[in-house]
Amino acid sequence: MATKLCQHATETAGFACYPDATMNYTFASATILLILITDPIGNIPIFANALSHVAPERRPWVILREVLIAFILLLTFMFVGEGFLKLMNLSELSLQIGGGVILFLIALRMIFPQPATETHESLGEPLIVPLAIPAIAGPSALATVLLLVSQAPERRMEWIGALCITMAV
Repeated sequence: MATKLCQHATETAGFACYPDATMNYTFASATILLILITDPIGNIPIFANALSHVAPERRPWVILREVLIAFILLLTFMFVGEGFLKLMNLSELSLQIGGGVILFLIALRMIFPQPATETHESLGEPLIVPLAIPAIAGPSALATVLLLVSQAPERRMEWIGALCITMAV
């Protein structure tokens, strides 16, 4: 069936179709992908705002703690994420579609920002939210590490290395 669909697409639209093709990531491409998704440059204003009430000598330690929490979460999801998805009865395709929808909604909110509302800021030190999750280890990062491992589980050590480099950046 898939072969007939690909043959029809090739004949009518004039492009090649690969029904069983998956993305093949290298170590470098996986590292770059994770760095782009975790967006260290874009997270600077979020960190600066969240840490504005923290004493300057504590800030490096808070940042290190939040990065380690995000790293542990992403590493855990790398090992148990597939089981979690099976438990929730979700497929890779549904995860990819859901990730695309989330990115689309984020893009819409960036284009059409919501009116500013008064927010209550906490004067304490941030713990886990909003720095570790979702700023670093957001839904897209979780989905990416899961998809990397599910598409090439034999290369898990490479993906862990890519994640280590990403967290170091």
